[in-house]
Amino acid sequence: MNSIQDSVTCILNDSPLKLVISKPASKDQPYQKITIEQKGSYYQIAKSTKKQVFHENVAAEQLYEKCVDYLETSFRQMNAWSKDKEYSVSVSKKKKVLFRAKTSKTPCDLPWQPAHNRVKNYILPEGRVIPPLVDMGIFTAQGKVVRSMYDKYRQINRFIELIDDVIKKESNTHLNIIDFGCGKSYLTFILYYYLTEIRNLSVDIIGLDLKEDVIRKCQAAADKYGYDHLRFELGDINGFSCPFDVDMVITLHACDTATDYALYNAVAWNARMIFSVPCCQHELNKQIDTDRFSLFTRYGIVSERFCALMTDAIRANLLEYSGYNAQLLEFIDFAHTPKNILIRAVQNPGKSLSARQNALEEARRVMDEFHVDPTLYRLLGEK
Repeated sequence: MNSIQDSVTCILNDSPLKLVISKPASKDQPYQKITIEQKGSYYQIAKSTKKQVFHENVAAEQLYEKCVDYLETSFRQMNAWSKDKEYSVSVSKKKKVLFRAKTSKTPCDLPWQPAHNRVKNYILPEGRVIPPLVDMGIFTAQGKVVRSMYDKYRQINRFIELIDDVIKKESNTHLNIIDFGCGKSYLTFILYYYLTEIRNLSVDIIGLDLKEDVIRKCQAAADKYGYDHLRFELGDINGFSCPFDVDMVITLHACDTATDYALYNAVAWNARMIFSVPCCQHELNKQIDTDRFSLFTRYGIVSERFCALMTDAIRANLLEYSGYNAQLLEFIDFAHTPKNILIRAVQNPGKSLSARQNALEEARRVMDEFHVDPTLYRLLGEK
């Protein structure tokens, strides 16, 4: 096989799982190597410079032209792996082509990794240079996970997985997002990267917080990363005037009733997706009063935890009543590693009136039994 075109055709006919294009033809070539991986129905191209990695998703039928172009103009080596074969293509300075193919000794779904040493396929994979993760000390400058930060790396991926479960069903190519009480915005930066670089969506994200110094630092970081459609504003959760139609509302660790105002605003704006991690649920613990179930109020720590769970259960039911499918999921905070509950709610336009009314009645029975009056219930009642 003595041509680049024939070599590439032979490799692509075997549906390769991974290709690595290396050995730049000249010092002026901006990329050191190009890694191409099969991602189901498409291929993801990762172009690596010394400091950055640029990603592009292409359909399988587009791959031939790109591979041929890389080998004809910019690189001299290509290695590829299919399910049971390994390939190599070398191009000399005089454009002489050497093609090799051999059967893999250990065929598997990921032939470039030993079967006994496969790693989890994280949404934010190790090996990419993701600037926020580098600044957080989770990745090295080369995109490798710092050994002592591996737990936090897994936790951040888990957060993205909880969002990805919803996003992968999305048909819209643009999302408008509000992040209430964004704080230092570590996860906001990660979310922006995931949506734009992994999912290839266009976004507009506003991070909102009450601390002026936090907003200033976050905006400086967004500018540094080149995240042009991520901006931060000084403001309160309650009464914020949104400049666009909202697709998603995120609220992480909004204290006590601040979560209720965030959820209320999300419902009022008709947001299609809500991701909320409440904290410091004190409101119902101050109100709770029951004779029948005094066991739950006798011990301070039990009362505190019971009221926190009751608060989130009522919130989820009120979101169900408001036309959402709500879930309560375990979420491990990446900063301090306590276990929290994440409320994930996705709008369901077809939700029946009887199902919505039943969710409301369930919440009311609990509220009546324990004599509590949650802020979210009052806000929705006023609406």
